[in-house]
Amino acid sequence: MDITAELEHAIRTIPDFPKPGIQFKDITPLLARPALVHDAVDALADPFRDDGITKVVGIESRGFILGAMLAHRLEAGFVPVRKPGKLPYETVSAEYELEYGIDQIEMHVDAMGPHDRVLIHDDVIATGGTAAAAYELVQHTGAEVAGYAFLLELSFLRGRAKLVEDVVVHSVLIV
Repeated sequence: MDITAELEHAIRTIPDFPKPGIQFKDITPLLARPALVHDAVDALADPFRDDGITKVVGIESRGFILGAMLAHRLEAGFVPVRKPGKLPYETVSAEYELEYGIDQIEMHVDAMGPHDRVLIHDDVIATGGTAAAAYELVQHTGAEVAGYAFLLELSFLRGRAKLVEDVVVHSVLIV
């Protein structure tokens, strides 16, 4: 079995979570297999290894898991993007729409600056709202977004359409 098939096989679908009609993609079985985690991080990092990435933004909460490892692999800093009230210092915030409601994310105002090249990471891109909001946060600091890296893309939800056209979007798995 090739690595893409192994990664896809390790992600299970949980019907009606967190709301009826949502088909939640659960990456925890993948995370339980160290060799697959290693391969997933490599697959996320490969297109960006020579892009001078200085910061990886990981979106709460599952984006923290592989995002921190991705930052380590790229020898970059890690910046957590969290739900309101979770970060202890002054923040900038952005609202976004997801497939089951409206939410908001925040980032420390001093997490990066104009000298940074940023990779935005989340485990899954669905409608694209969270990733688009993360882009807004990065833009607020004057940093440059060099790309987006997702483990899984739910293409039927057309999330890429909400992302900036001239920024690289890399999805390891597309369903």
